[in-house]
Amino acid sequence: MTKRIFRSILVVSLTALLAALALVVGVLHGYFESRTEADLNQQAVTIARGTALGGIDYFKGLNISSRVTWVGQDGTVLYDNWQNASTMENHASREEIQEAMSLGKGTAVRWSDTLGQTAIYCAVRLDDGTVVRAASTQYSVWALVLQSVQPILVVVIAAMILAAMLASRLSKSIVRPINELDLNNPGGASEDFYEELTPLLTRLRMQNHEIRQQMDQLRRRQEEFSAITENMSEGFLVLDIRTRVLSNNSAALRLLETDCVPVPGETSAFVLSREEGFRRCVEEALAGRRSERMVRRETLCRQIIASPVMQDGHLGGAVVVILDVTEREQRESLRREFTANVSHELKTPLTAISGTAEILENGMVKPEDVGHFAGNIHREAGRLIELVNDIIKLSRLDEGGADGPWEEMDLYRLSKNVLEQVRPAAEKRNLTLSLKGAPAMACGVPQILEEIVYNLCDNAVAYNRDGGSVTVTVEDTGKGARLTVEDTGVGIPAEARDRVFERFYRVDKSHSRGGTGLGLSIVKHGAAYLGATVVLRSEVGTGSTFILNFPPAEH
Repeated sequence: MTKRIFRSILVVSLTALLAALALVVGVLHGYFESRTEADLNQQAVTIARGTALGGIDYFKGLNISSRVTWVGQDGTVLYDNWQNASTMENHASREEIQEAMSLGKGTAVRWSDTLGQTAIYCAVRLDDGTVVRAASTQYSVWALVLQSVQPILVVVIAAMILAAMLASRLSKSIVRPINELDLNNPGGASEDFYEELTPLLTRLRMQNHEIRQQMDQLRRRQEEFSAITENMSEGFLVLDIRTRVLSNNSAALRLLETDCVPVPGETSAFVLSREEGFRRCVEEALAGRRSERMVRRETLCRQIIASPVMQDGHLGGAVVVILDVTEREQRESLRREFTANVSHELKTPLTAISGTAEILENGMVKPEDVGHFAGNIHREAGRLIELVNDIIKLSRLDEGGADGPWEEMDLYRLSKNVLEQVRPAAEKRNLTLSLKGAPAMACGVPQILEEIVYNLCDNAVAYNRDGGSVTVTVEDTGKGARLTVEDTGVGIPAEARDRVFERFYRVDKSHSRGGTGLGLSIVKHGAAYLGATVVLRSEVGTGSTFILNFPPAEH
C-alpha cells in the first residue's frame, strides 16, 4: 500500500510538471511561429521594394539567411537564391503565390522539398504583377525542446527528487497508523489514529472469530479425511483441469508403482504414471466423460475409474480411483480354467460310459463280452466319483474348513497306514516302499492329514519307474514335525515345478497314468489350512522329493 501511495503521489507530481513544461513549450512554439511569420512579412516587403527599384540587380548584393524567390506573372521562377531558377517548376499553383496575386500578400505553411522540413512562406506582389516570396524554417516543438534540453533536464531531475522525497514521507505517514493495527486483536489503541477504521476493525473482530471456528472445523475434517484415506486399500487422486494433483493418498502411489511424492497443485498426474490406460482415463475424465479401464503390468492388475467433477455447470477437474483387482482377476482366471478343466475331466468318463451303455442297449455286444463292457462302465464311473470327491474336498478347503475337529496325530503311524493302502498298486510295478524316522506329532483335522499323505504317496507310486522305490521319512525337528516323501520317478521339469500344484495340471499331458489332476492341489490347500508349508525338490530322470513342515503341536 505504501508503494502504491508513493507511486500515485509521484505520478501526480511528475504529470503536473510535464503538463506545465508542455504548456510552456506550446506557448513558446506559438510565439516563435508568429514572430517568424512577422519577420518574414517584413523581409518580403523590404525585398519587394528593393526589387521594384533595382530589378534583378538588387538580388546580387542581397545577403540574407532566408530563402528568396522572385516569380513572374505566369508563375515562372525568375530568381531563387538557393536553387537555379531555370530548373525550378512553375510556382503559379503555390498557395501563397495565388493569394499574393489576388490580395497583394500571401502566407502559407507546408513541407518544403528544398529545405527538407516544414517552412513558412510570405509573398508580396509588385506593381508589375510579379511576386517576391521569402521562406524560413518553421520552429518545431522538438526543436525548441532540444535547444533548451539542458535546463529542462535540470529542472525535471530536481523536481523528481523533490517529488520522490515528499511522496515517500507523505505515503509513510499515511500508512503508518494502518501498519500499527493489531489484526489479531483489533480495537486497541490503533483505532485512535483514524476514526474511519472503526467499522473495519469491528468487522475484523467478527471475521477473526468466524475464521478461528472454521479453521478448527476444517482441521478436524482434514484429520478425519486423512485418517480414512490413508487406511484405504484403494488409491485416489483429485486433479484440476490441468492434470495437477490436488490431493491423493499413499495407496495411489503404491498402486501406480511410483516413488514420486506429488506437490499439491504443482505435480502433474502424468508424472506419477505414463501408462497408456491411465493417461486415457485422465484425459477422458477431463474432457467431461466418465472412463474405466484395466491396466496390467506383470503380476499387478489395476482398475482405473476416472470421473469428471463439475462446479457450477463447468468442468472443475477429475477424481481418479485406483483399485487393485489382481486377486479378483486371478480368481476369475482360475474359475474359468477350473470350469473348463472340470468340464473336460467330467466329459471324458461320461462319454465312455454313455458310449458303452449305448452299445449294450443296442444289443451289439456278445453275451460273453457283457462283463467286459460292464467293467468299463464301472471303472469310468469310479473315476467320475473319484473326481467329484476330489472337487468336493477342494471346495471345502476353499471355504476355509472341513468336517471333523482338530486332533493331535502321529505322522509316523499315519504314514504306515497310508503305505499299506498304496502297497497293492506298488507291487504291480515292483516298487519298494519304506518308512523311516520316528514318531512325530502334528495337529490337524485327521481327514485332511490323511488326504495329504495319501496323495503324496499315491503320486510317488503313479509317477515312479518300474522297480523303483518310495521312501517316507517322519521326524521331529524340535520346531514341528516334518514329513518327507521321496521317489525315484521321472522327475518334474524346472518350468513345471511352480504349476504342479495347480488344479488339473499334469506334467504328462496324456492321461495314461490315471488320476484326477487334483492330488497336489489338495496337498497344497490342505497344508495351508493346517498351517504347514510344502517344499518341492525334483530332478528330471532322478525323482522328486516333497517335504511338509508342520507347526509345533500344542500340548
